[in-house]
Amino acid sequence: MKRLTDLDRGVDRFYDAIAPLVEAGKLGPVIWQLPERFQRDDERLTAALERIADLPPGRHAFEFRHPSWFVPEVEALLRRHRVALVIGDHPLRPFQSHARTADFTLVRFHYGRRGRHGNYSETELQAWARRLREWAAEVDVYGYFNNDWEGFAPRNAQRLRRLLGDGSCP
Repeated sequence: MKRLTDLDRGVDRFYDAIAPLVEAGKLGPVIWQLPERFQRDDERLTAALERIADLPPGRHAFEFRHPSWFVPEVEALLRRHRVALVIGDHPLRPFQSHARTADFTLVRFHYGRRGRHGNYSETELQAWARRLREWAAEVDVYGYFNNDWEGFAPRNAQRLRRLLGDGSCP
């Protein structure tokens, strides 16, 4: 709700809660998800990235949902701070980029295009498996299937893992 302002209190509270993961070295990438109506604001993004640099070591990824963020200048800013651009897969957001801006990438599987009610079809998962294998040759790849009302996410994740089969992606 604060749209990258006044991060201190919320970030400190979040990191207090996940301290055991940080201390055990088990913390995966932290996703900073921005609202769909939040338009590009380089000044706020820069301030947030500088704040992130003061956090315990870890990987961070920004998930933008407004088309104004998908420009070379924002990608360059993320690269400079070694923060990943979340690759969001949703048919209503065709503007989302597959740019990789860090030594890892994170794919948020929101909604399949060809399956029923947002489920991913086998063809879609095969295409993603090929793409993820290519990327895994260059960077660490994480994937996350978004929760859905019909419970497709766990099954889709299992199907994709089976297609990958080689453990190339965490």
